[in-house]
Amino acid sequence: MAGTRTKGDRVEVPDKDLVGAYLDRIGRSPLLDAQEEVDLAKAIEGGLYAEQLLDEGKVPEGASREELAELAAAGLRAKQRFVEANLRLVVSIARKYPTDSLPLIDLIQEGNLGLMRAVEKFDYRRGFKFSTYATWWIRQAIGRGLSHTARTIRLPVHVEEELSRLRRAERQLSRELGREPSRDELAGALGANAEHVDELLRWRRDPASLDATVDDAGETSMGDLLQDPDAVTPEAEILALDDIEGLGRLLDRLPERESAILRARFGMDSGQPLSYAQIGARYGLSHNRVRQITDRSLRRLRQLAGETDLSGRRTLVGGNGTAPEPATAGTRAA
Repeated sequence: MAGTRTKGDRVEVPDKDLVGAYLDRIGRSPLLDAQEEVDLAKAIEGGLYAEQLLDEGKVPEGASREELAELAAAGLRAKQRFVEANLRLVVSIARKYPTDSLPLIDLIQEGNLGLMRAVEKFDYRRGFKFSTYATWWIRQAIGRGLSHTARTIRLPVHVEEELSRLRRAERQLSRELGREPSRDELAGALGANAEHVDELLRWRRDPASLDATVDDAGETSMGDLLQDPDAVTPEAEILALDDIEGLGRLLDRLPERESAILRARFGMDSGQPLSYAQIGARYGLSHNRVRQITDRSLRRLRQLAGETDLSGRRTLVGGNGTAPEPATAGTRAA
C-alpha cells in the first residue's frame, strides 16, 4: 500500500490513510430521521431492561427467559444501528480539536466512547434532538481522553474544555487580527476576565523534566543547573579538605575504579576536572552510570572521612566552616 511503513511484521499506516478509510466505511451507514431515533431508543431501553431482569433472575409472569434474551439481543442491534448512524457526528466534532496531543484517529475513538454512552442514556421522551444531546457526551469523552493521554499532570475535564475554547479563540482572533491576540482580547472573546485567561495559560504549560538535557552533547540536565543556595555539593565537600595527602589515602581505601573516577572527576592527577561524559568514554560507561558511581563513592568517602582525623576537615563531616576551592579545581565540570 502506498505511503505505508513496515516495521518488522507490522505495517504502520499513516493517520491520514486511516481516517480516509474510516470515513469511507461510516459513510455507507444511512442517517436516521426523528421517528427512527425514537424507535431505536425504545428498543434499546427495552433491551437494557430485559438484560437487567435476566441478570437478577427475575422473569415476569407470562414471559420466558428466551423472550427476554431476544429483547436484549434486539436492544443490542438497535444500539449498534444508532451508533453507526451517528459516527459522522463524532468525526465532525473531533476535527475541531488540535491534533498535536492526539492524532485525529485517536480523538475519533475517544469520541466514539462518548457516543455509545449517549446512545445508552438518551431519553426520547424529553423531545431533544439526539445530535444535540450526544454532542455533550462526545466532547466530554474527547476532553477526558486528552487529559488522560496527553498530559503528565491530569487536569479536570472542564479545564480541558476551557483550554479548547481558548485555543479556538486564539486561532480565530489570529486570523481576524493578522497577529497574536492580547490577553485582554482573548478575555473578551471568552467572556472572562484577564486573570482567568492568565490562569488558563498557566494550566496549558507542559511540565519540564529535570532529567531533560539542555546542551547539544547531552551531558547536562536541567536539574544540574538548579542550585540550592543552602546546599553544599559533594565536590565542594571534598575540595574543602586541606589535607590533600589524607584525601589521597582515603581514595586509596576505595575500590580501584571508584578511586580513579573520583580522581578524574576532581582533576587530582591532571589538574583538569573531567565531565561525566569524558570519564564515561575513558571507562566505557554511560553518562548516568558515571554519575551514579560518583555519587555512591562520595558517600563512602564522607563516611571514611568521618572516621578519620583529617586536618581541615570542615564541611565534609558537617562543620560550619568553609574553605576556598583550590585553584586547580576551577568550576565544577558538568
